[in-house]
Amino acid sequence: MDIRCGTAGWTDKTLIACKRFYPRGSSSAEARLRFYASQFPLVEVDSAYYALPSAPNSQLWSERTPAGFTFNFKSFRLFTGHQTSPDVLPKDIATALPAGITGPRRKNVYYGELPAEILDELWRRYQEALEPLRASGRLGAVLFQFAPWIIRSPDGLALVETCRLRMADYLMAVEFRNQTWFDDQHAQWTLDFLRERGLVHVIVDAPPEVTNRVHTVWEATHPELAMVRLHGRNTQTWGATGAASAADRFDYDYRDDELNELASSIRAIATRAGRTHVIFNNCFEDQGQRNARTLMSILGVGPNPS
Repeated sequence: MDIRCGTAGWTDKTLIACKRFYPRGSSSAEARLRFYASQFPLVEVDSAYYALPSAPNSQLWSERTPAGFTFNFKSFRLFTGHQTSPDVLPKDIATALPAGITGPRRKNVYYGELPAEILDELWRRYQEALEPLRASGRLGAVLFQFAPWIIRSPDGLALVETCRLRMADYLMAVEFRNQTWFDDQHAQWTLDFLRERGLVHVIVDAPPEVTNRVHTVWEATHPELAMVRLHGRNTQTWGATGAASAADRFDYDYRDDELNELASSIRAIATRAGRTHVIFNNCFEDQGQRNARTLMSILGVGPNPS
């Protein structure tokens, strides 16, 4: 079984500030990535959700990591139906937005209201940024974490299909956040929908009591990859409107008994796909890194891919 563990990002402010993960002297971007890649075989580029990634950065990341290291990318937020401030768009694209969708009363724009030529250019730039890593064999999957209000409806299905067609040359993983996709009535339908389109179903671990998440469904829909993302189980901070950052929202330290329970399910799902990626998104301080190391020890896997 090929099981690889990693975390969502490697430069979170709270991770660096806690001074428990990076050794003394690892103060540069290069030193931090090189150290991270010596500890884990996989990372998720979470920053690609907040702003378009760049090809020069991808080239540097390729040069600073060993062969066999894998980068999963998170999709840019606009593509997954999230509200997006024009401030995070490239300046030339932001200035080209139609006057009707910008202005003092409009803080955000949405995918469906942008002109086709602007969307084409955003997709082009996003994919351009992936190329250095794909060329070096370090690109894994591109994760599309759809907004909680993207429901299993004609519009929601159309958005997923749009993204699938745009990403036809890449391995695309899908994480839904609305329960309509995996309620008791539609779970099998959704799994079949993903399987028929060659999309990777993302298995989520999250607080069981909250409603703006999908049910945890341990199924694989793609022969090449199974993906598990662990968001922690902090009910109080999951939907907190005042959370200052993702680190605050996903502040949770998995207990060893919880990781042992997860390891059993991960081993089982790993028999149903060529590779299994496990990403810890509990990104407060060094919780994700510590939990990932513990899980790797339980699973008996190391930092270097076999």
